[in-house]
Amino acid sequence: MTNTRSLVRRAALAATAVAAAFVLAACGSDDGSDTGSGSGAQPSASAGAENTAGAPADAHNDQDVSFAQGMIPHHQQAIEMAGMAADQASSAEVKDLASRIEKAQDPEIKTMTGWLKSWGEDVPSAMPGMDHSAHGGMPGMMDQKDMDELMKASGKDFDTKFLTLMVEHHEGAVEMATTEKEKGRYGAATKMADDIITAQNAEIDEMNKLLGKG
Repeated sequence: MTNTRSLVRRAALAATAVAAAFVLAACGSDDGSDTGSGSGAQPSASAGAENTAGAPADAHNDQDVSFAQGMIPHHQQAIEMAGMAADQASSAEVKDLASRIEKAQDPEIKTMTGWLKSWGEDVPSAMPGMDHSAHGGMPGMMDQKDMDELMKASGKDFDTKFLTLMVEHHEGAVEMATTEKEKGRYGAATKMADDIITAQNAEIDEMNKLLGKG
């Protein structure tokens, strides 16, 4: 009889212990799953979304680098040409146009220089004394002979040479900007390319009218 009661008591105690262990395990599982899906998995997913959202804004490709490295000397040459107009041009319209070209393109050079530095890429050497022969294959760029002839010109002869060469120069810039707009990835660069296309096409029309071609 005593042995029977002892066995029953042990069985009851064992059942109670198993039940308690089960409850504790269940509670522990709830806490663990809450921690995993709440404070663990959730921030990780959120961080991933932030990284994905932020990446395109900073992303650039080889075309963006080529655009900046090519457009900087292209703009520098245009500014050098425009700088001659103050003393050598006879037309007020040509002098005004040249001034606007300088004011528009100098800030763009500074902006593109900043991009290249932030990307760890080489920045083309700045004026004065730039080697025009080194960029002869770039769309619209003048060679040293063109620049020498423009430097020697004055009055109406300068006006005609300046406008003729600058139309060609602008057309080259538009070609380069169009390539950037189509193939570039960096948002600020493709936006600048779009601005260049709009502004310089308008100036091409203006210059052609001054040349009597409009």
